[in-house]
Amino acid sequence: MTRINTNVNSLIAQRVLAQNSNSLNTSLERLSTGLRVNRGKDDPAGLIASQNLRAEKTSLISAISNAQRADQVVNIAEGGLDEVSTLLNELQSLVTTTANDAGLSIEEKEANQLQIDSILQTIDRVAAATSFQGQKLLNGSLDYTTNAVSAAVSSFTVNGAKLDFGGTRDVDVLVTGSAQVGGFFLSVGGTNLTLGAATDQFVIEIAGTEGSRELSFASGTTVTSIVAAINSFTDVTGVKATLSGTTNEGIRLESSEFGSNEFVSVKVVDDGSITGTGIGIFNYNAADTSTANTSILSTFANASNPIKDLGQDVSVTINGITATTAGTTARINTDFLDVEVDLSATAGSGANAQNLGAITGFTITGGGADFQLAGKVDIAGKVSLGVGNVAARSIGRHNDGTNTFFLNDIGAGSSLNVVDGDVSKAQKAISQAIKDVSSLRGRLGAFQKNTIGATIRSLSVSLENSAAAESVIRDADFAAETAELTRSQILVASAQNTLSLANNQPQNALQLLG
Repeated sequence: MTRINTNVNSLIAQRVLAQNSNSLNTSLERLSTGLRVNRGKDDPAGLIASQNLRAEKTSLISAISNAQRADQVVNIAEGGLDEVSTLLNELQSLVTTTANDAGLSIEEKEANQLQIDSILQTIDRVAAATSFQGQKLLNGSLDYTTNAVSAAVSSFTVNGAKLDFGGTRDVDVLVTGSAQVGGFFLSVGGTNLTLGAATDQFVIEIAGTEGSRELSFASGTTVTSIVAAINSFTDVTGVKATLSGTTNEGIRLESSEFGSNEFVSVKVVDDGSITGTGIGIFNYNAADTSTANTSILSTFANASNPIKDLGQDVSVTINGITATTAGTTARINTDFLDVEVDLSATAGSGANAQNLGAITGFTITGGGADFQLAGKVDIAGKVSLGVGNVAARSIGRHNDGTNTFFLNDIGAGSSLNVVDGDVSKAQKAISQAIKDVSSLRGRLGAFQKNTIGATIRSLSVSLENSAAAESVIRDADFAAETAELTRSQILVASAQNTLSLANNQPQNALQLLG
């Protein structure tokens, strides 16, 4: 049937040509942009997924940058600490040299003290000057702020604590097992030694973690003199003695410190045929000052081989986590809290390292250095690190049982100066300062290696996989699109030719008119 008013074939050819032209334009757009999804209509679900992946990629890139920035911050802090370590070693040398009392003149000692003062000033200057973009790193600015410290806590260190914005964190301690010293109770049957003969000697060897000494006592020596003799070597043996018993006829031997690494060893080399009632070596009881409730371990005659008693570490949980302990010190290291507390302080009848019970240790109110090392900004993706003050007044803490000293106490005019002060305690303060700085450097090094390094590697892998996932969804497949382009070009050309034929078809109606 031939019609001229409505050219149906032309309409069909126009529709097909428009479709093929759209397909051709889509292929050209994808090949020119390199993307399969350029707008929502291309793939609504794919667009949503790819946009989410793009957001994750952006966060991951920023997190990697944050980790690299954190690494540089720690590098600068490490540089300052390295210099402080060198200065502390120089202090150690100066104090040891000055302790050679008979070989140095007063002028030499004063000259060494001048060097010590200069070093202390330099340590303070390094602590105050080490910074990153104006942020001080070693002057305590990155340490945590605390309050409500319990009297049972003699000292504490907060190495890390994750806090919500404006939040605080309580550190609650539960003492489940007491710390103990190693020790024995020695009873000599009276306030004086009674040996078999005037020429006999009571020879005993006392040993502890620091070393041992063999002591000899003649008949008639008072228990008070024996205690004094043992205590004169406490720095050498690590064992101290006190008078005990109902009438001071006994001797309590105990290690200078608490913990499983401490011990007291007693060996009777010669009992001197000692005589008396209830003589011998008894179990140590920290709460008992007599032999009434302690059991005998050995007579002096049977103690020719050393008898040894170990101390015991405190058993503690901190915020419900079983702590690693050493003596009276306990530490936990978790993702949210890394603290170390020393419970050696005596708080009356309250809980401490020797008394079981609960202690509200202290409250962390803020501070610390927070690094965002994850793409998602929340408390789980944050890493917190505390860096204490390394000034001379804050490191080298040493307690001699009566007073507490710090590194700056070896300065001129202070109690531990090398001219007329106690150089033995000065060296202990320096040794502790070296431990403090080394511990901080080790902690920062572990943070760099195991936290920052691992985080960068992990985030880099996540970034690669996220980019690959987005590419699968959004990027154009050039091989497929090239084939589609060729197909569309052919179909467009064919549709154009068909439309031309369809437009010419109505002219055939003229032939019917003759």
